[in-house]
Amino acid sequence: MDWKLVATTFVAIFLAELGDKTQLATLAMASGEERSKIAVFCGAATALVATSAIAVLMGEALTRTIPVDWITRAAGLLFIAIGLFTLWESFHGSGA
Repeated sequence: MDWKLVATTFVAIFLAELGDKTQLATLAMASGEERSKIAVFCGAATALVATSAIAVLMGEALTRTIPVDWITRAAGLLFIAIGLFTLWESFHGSGA
């Protein structure tokens, strides 16, 4: 196993997920004394594992037909587009 790749993936995903809407939803679901923290953790962890498995399988399938360089460029452009859209909305949003 490529432990450097494991560590790089962990750090990238960990930092990307910190404070995102999924983490905030999990926080909200775990709030309250009557809520089972273990049940919320198990549900959230299983969901993240499932979505990661889908991403890995789709990535593997895409690389069979599309060169990795193109996938990397498309992902980069998508992140830039999302960032620009987010900035645009912050300046020109609905004002709500």
